[in-house]
Amino acid sequence: MSLKIYNSLSRKKETFEPVMKNNVKMYVCGMTVYSDAHIGHARTYLAFDVIRRYFDYKNFKVTYVQNITDVDDKIIDAANKEGVDPLKYSKRFTDICLNDLDLLGIRRADIYPKASDTIDDMIDMILEIINNGYGYESDGDVYFSVEKFEDYGKLSGQKVEEMRAGARIDPGDKKNSSIDFALWKKSKPGEPAWDSPWGKGRPGWHIECSAMSSKFLGLPFDIHGGGMDLRFPHHENEIAQAEAAKGNGFANFWMHIGLLTVDGEKMSKSIGNIVNVRELLKSWDAEVIRMFFAQAHYRSPPDFSEKALEDVKKGLDRLYRFKEKLESLCKDFDNTSLDVDELSDNEKKYYFLIEDFKSNFEKSMDDDFNTPKAFAVMFEFVNSSNRFLELNSDVNPLLCRYSLDVFVKLGNVLTLFQSKSDKYDDSIKKSLKSLLSKYDLSDDIDNVDDILKILLDFRENARRNKKWDVADLIRSDLYEAGFEIQDTDEGPVWRKK
Repeated sequence: MSLKIYNSLSRKKETFEPVMKNNVKMYVCGMTVYSDAHIGHARTYLAFDVIRRYFDYKNFKVTYVQNITDVDDKIIDAANKEGVDPLKYSKRFTDICLNDLDLLGIRRADIYPKASDTIDDMIDMILEIINNGYGYESDGDVYFSVEKFEDYGKLSGQKVEEMRAGARIDPGDKKNSSIDFALWKKSKPGEPAWDSPWGKGRPGWHIECSAMSSKFLGLPFDIHGGGMDLRFPHHENEIAQAEAAKGNGFANFWMHIGLLTVDGEKMSKSIGNIVNVRELLKSWDAEVIRMFFAQAHYRSPPDFSEKALEDVKKGLDRLYRFKEKLESLCKDFDNTSLDVDELSDNEKKYYFLIEDFKSNFEKSMDDDFNTPKAFAVMFEFVNSSNRFLELNSDVNPLLCRYSLDVFVKLGNVLTLFQSKSDKYDDSIKKSLKSLLSKYDLSDDIDNVDDILKILLDFRENARRNKKWDVADLIRSDLYEAGFEIQDTDEGPVWRKK
């Protein structure tokens, strides 16, 4: 099955064919960096992380560009209130926001161009727009003449006549038409400004994405994405600017992410329900948060709540229990390839079940990245595998290794089973080392895995000597430190809560 993507431009699913064979060029509107990253950001960038991961899985080479808006009215206002330079302010929050998403386990884009670093490129595009008859200067400001661009509204469905009827020109407005938008803004006191053919000023918001995507990906490129709220006017204006300047196609596919709600309400500062990523990570493991977002289709509007995270954690626990079962069945068989011909007839049935799992997962993702269906396929595979393993106690370990490898590889597409970040180490070490002291064990060890092994070996010794109260106390202490212990026939296994 070929990959089909819902194209917001055509309003239908289309077969994806990249501009360059086996290469995907993708641009996603990035953050305006004036405050901490929040779960609305996480929703969008997790969705595109999954999309990029699936392209990687299908052996495409992906070039992923995500801009940083570091020059903006909100940034200037926030910086002025703090009494600092706006560019220094935005630099600080660029680092903070990207680090927040790192902690969440969202992979970084390949290129992060900043607005302040691409001013010359924006000026060049504005000059092209003016020279082609679509822009005009007015007392140091430059505007795009919407009515001259015949295709305006093709993405959003907005009609120029209706826009004109519902708009007005404010007193002192220098636009020729009420619906024209700014390409360049004349400088004001207290704002960063750059030299231009029209005097000192700064770019309008929309022009940066047209200029950056064109510069780093060339035209046309494959995918342009962002939140649903950006479709109009931002993305509509991007198309108009790029095509007015270059005279050819812009992005072939437009993808828009469904907006997040919080307990049934739109997330907004006025309501006070904005949830910052870093604060959320104090209460919930990053993988639970990622799975919450990944299991929602990218075009749907997921509703965030503590109850939703609790439900997701239960599902994630099921996936990990199955992963751990496979790991215990094949722990000594890491580097040996599977020979299907050597399997018994019964084992071959399970091999084909694994192949069906892989095929059904791919069919789900090929259908406009249908992650809810992909997760359903994963859980059905877990159920089917558990039934098989319960009825067959002596399964070829190499078959279990193959099952594990496929399961983890497909889970990785959905951002699951990532290695734990070192961000946990300091707090974990402190808690676990205090337990070593509590039980009079060697406390000169820093590696978390080694500390856990010592504690679990000590607990196993207590169990062998029927000191059940000590064993139960260690298990309880480890749970408080953030680890769940499960006793199996092969010995105890631990997992981060």
